[in-house]
Amino acid sequence: MSPEEKLVALGFELPPALPPRFSYIPYRQAGDLLFLAGHGPRLPDDTYRTGKISSDDQIPGAYADAQLTALNILATLKSAVGELSRIKAFIKVFGMVNAAPDFTAHPKVINGCSDLLVNVFDEVGRHARSAVGMASLPSNMTVEIEAIVQIAS
Repeated sequence: MSPEEKLVALGFELPPALPPRFSYIPYRQAGDLLFLAGHGPRLPDDTYRTGKISSDDQIPGAYADAQLTALNILATLKSAVGELSRIKAFIKVFGMVNAAPDFTAHPKVINGCSDLLVNVFDEVGRHARSAVGMASLPSNMTVEIEAIVQIAS
């Protein structure tokens, strides 16, 4: 089953790859590596899911925001390489959570991204990862995630 088929089987739909809002590019290729810019829980209407995560009862919603961010990353990857089956490995994921100073469950939030990648890509989706809290994020988005991905030529 292709990654695109697996997404559908898991009940997900790949969103459109929206262009960046500011003066940067969504990815840069260096050899067989793609370095993805930070992505957020951007909705098709070009708005973001927003807010500061301050308590454990917000984790399920923030986890879903990290899943949406992973889908946005996959949309950018598909636009960059054509077929998601060209991905050989997710090397590194860096997840940032818009968090209150006393919130410490950042990994539980960013698991929304990591779990989706592993569920869609199996071992190819396993990656090294950082999950950290930030005092603020652009557009007040709940999470921002960047990735480094190895692709087949």
